[in-house]
Amino acid sequence: MKEELKIFCAGSNPDLTTSIAEVLGLELNSLKIARFSNDNITVQIQENVRERDVFVVQSLTTPVSEQIMKMLITLDALRSASAKRITAVIPYYSYARSDKKDAPRISITARLIADLLKTAGADRVLTMDLHSPQVHGFFSMPVDHLTATALIADYFKNKPGREKMIVVATDAGGAKRAGRLAEHLDVPIAIVDKRRISDTEVAQGEMVGNVRGKVCIIFDDEIATGSTILETMKTLKEAGAGKIYVSAVHGVLCGDAVPRLQESGMEELVVTNTVHIAEEKKMNNMTVLSVAPLLAEAIRRIHTGESIGEMFPQELGMKPQS
Repeated sequence: MKEELKIFCAGSNPDLTTSIAEVLGLELNSLKIARFSNDNITVQIQENVRERDVFVVQSLTTPVSEQIMKMLITLDALRSASAKRITAVIPYYSYARSDKKDAPRISITARLIADLLKTAGADRVLTMDLHSPQVHGFFSMPVDHLTATALIADYFKNKPGREKMIVVATDAGGAKRAGRLAEHLDVPIAIVDKRRISDTEVAQGEMVGNVRGKVCIIFDDEIATGSTILETMKTLKEAGAGKIYVSAVHGVLCGDAVPRLQESGMEELVVTNTVHIAEEKKMNNMTVLSVAPLLAEAIRRIHTGESIGEMFPQELGMKPQS
């Protein structure tokens, strides 16, 4: 496997990529990303990939447009270098939020990015917890869609007050996602019926479910500005909630999200490392769980032709093996 499988980092999340390679017992393969004087990006693959099974890891994080270009140019370079199969590993697919035409004369950008990845040379995509599951259908190539729900659930299983826990969805659209976490924890679910005003503004919603005195776990796919989380916490406090934990797969934490969350009074923020979290964004009560073993196992299974679905029996409605 070591000779045939190659893993490259396109720049946005080197720590995660290195961890994935370590789990697989491989060294991170080398490419050179540089910039010409006219600001154009250039990528050079620095080793032989001819007839190799290649995986390129790149989260679409800030600066998003630059990270996308690095990924596309890397894919094209690998195709030109005669790689046998190229898999775009995108732990965080940021444009998944642009999944429908909800205003006149706009782009469904999630589909556009999917088309660009195919054009650049990707043969398949491996991603995690898309904001909108229907984005899966925008791709004209195989897509493996992983979830970190079980990873986060396992972390909360060791928390005290399990008998009082309840999972809280930030809106009706996230109820299915939160429901899967609740199922893993074997606890009930509550929903906040919110209304989004703009990208950074969220109107306070109504509480659906009894949270009085409960240990609440707010669960969402990502935390960007933090507005949704803060309004959800406000609603929970007014409904008499006890301790409040906040969890999400993707800790994007843009703008002034970190100081706002630090002042919120939550017990703990739990995210994963699908997005690289800079030192200045880390909080004292933040826990970052690693998805490297999960992605590494998926990469191994793709390489060997094994089933990815068997990694997530509960999400497929299958009974876990004893």
